[in-house]
Amino acid sequence: MWHKEKSVNMKDNRQQLYTDSYFDKGHWGLKIWQTLIAVLSWLTIIIPIVVTGMSFFAAVTGHGFAFWRYREGIEEVKFIGVLILFLATVALIYSVTMTIIQVRKRERLVEQWPTYNPLNQRVRSQTVEDFMTERFGPAESREHARNYRVEPEQNLETDQIQDLFDDKKIKEI
Repeated sequence: MWHKEKSVNMKDNRQQLYTDSYFDKGHWGLKIWQTLIAVLSWLTIIIPIVVTGMSFFAAVTGHGFAFWRYREGIEEVKFIGVLILFLATVALIYSVTMTIIQVRKRERLVEQWPTYNPLNQRVRSQTVEDFMTERFGPAESREHARNYRVEPEQNLETDQIQDLFDDKKIKEI
């Protein structure tokens, strides 16, 4: 029964987040109008690209139908092609360069391994676990509690864990 109420509430919440009459039942005038506008918008993009591509292909190869054969139009398409090729080359060089830099940076960090003392890591983990058990109770109850109210005196200070390590003379490296 609880799951049914939850799903109804989630459905109600979804309906309140947005409204779009296009996807509702009815509203045929709106659907036809918005679909017509979307199709016309796509055609204003696709038709010039197709016309330019067919005309350029016909001018270069001599085959096919050319809507126009202006010399400056052909030169303009060639210029745009060179410009796009140049920009793609710059993007490729930048991407490869950044990849090389990041790989070298990562390799330098890996060469410095270990960045912590693995022997002290167990001691550090156990120290923190003991501190948390003393402060908030056993791990089992902490990990399985749905809600837990932290008392004001239980709040941790900013550097309290680091101070704990300093008191126990446990160093990171």
